[in-house]
Amino acid sequence: MTHRVGFVVFDGVTMLDVSGPSEVLHQAGRLADPYELVLVSPAGGTVTTSAGLALTGTVRAADAGPLDTVLVAGGDRLAERPIEAELLLATARDLAERARRVASVCTGAFVLGELGLLDGRRATTHWRHAATFARRYPRVRVEPDAIHVRDGRYVTSAGISAGIDLTLALVEDDHGADVARDIARELVVFLQRPGGQSQFSTAITTPPARSDLLRTLIASVLADPAAEHSLPAMAASAAVSPRHLTRLFTAELGTTPARWVERVRLDRAQQLLLAGHSVTSAARHSGLGTDETLRRAFARHLGTTPTHYRSRFTTTGGPVPALLRSGQPIEDD
Repeated sequence: MTHRVGFVVFDGVTMLDVSGPSEVLHQAGRLADPYELVLVSPAGGTVTTSAGLALTGTVRAADAGPLDTVLVAGGDRLAERPIEAELLLATARDLAERARRVASVCTGAFVLGELGLLDGRRATTHWRHAATFARRYPRVRVEPDAIHVRDGRYVTSAGISAGIDLTLALVEDDHGADVARDIARELVVFLQRPGGQSQFSTAITTPPARSDLLRTLIASVLADPAAEHSLPAMAASAAVSPRHLTRLFTAELGTTPARWVERVRLDRAQQLLLAGHSVTSAARHSGLGTDETLRRAFARHLGTTPTHYRSRFTTTGGPVPALLRSGQPIEDD
């Protein structure tokens, strides 16, 4: 059976919002039932992406034929001002009404929001535009830190490369986790950064330190979160007093050494849980130590428990491998 997927595109569309999901679906066709991809634009013909490259051969909604899935790609202009392009909205509405499922990548969610299709539903978009999205569409329950969110037949994803994660999840729905895993290996990506997982880790969100001393210390903690990183130990490693190190963290990172280390360890524990570790193993290998310490950190920062987090955000086919180059999960105890 061929699955027909329509991509809603327009002048200014982000290229990777289209090419990333398209490549996932192309790879899926090598392993299971093929996907037929259709580019749909308000007027048909050629559209120009934000990178200046042309997408040719697009068709109008009336000529798209039956579609199983509709995916609305994003582009910055959708978030920069209220969507005024009636033809774009009409195109998306027409396709969404006759599709089994409707997805958006990045700011493509603004089109679904403008149509009212996400009212009363959970959704996400690019982190940079999440606040604007929430103000513009107050009836949508925005999850600004999620990679992708599924609510009924609607699936929305975070910015740009998150469209690959979203599409891997759709392929898993259609063909199972083994097919999605093989595609992820081929593309050299994670099988799935689960829908509720943060768009950013502490390593990414930590602002760059100005001092060489702090940069070196941060790098050592990120490299091995489970090592001894108490305040006295870090201060001794940096050859400064604990008080001076605390002042540096506060001035440059806006937090204390202990709070920052806990967040790094929590990130690592999340990765370990999603890779198949037990709660006890994740606590120990992340440096948080005990089950109770891990549970307190989850409650404080994420508002959930480790067990609930793992059950909600692992793939339906089993634990998510940490890295898929080897295809093997991290060894558990």
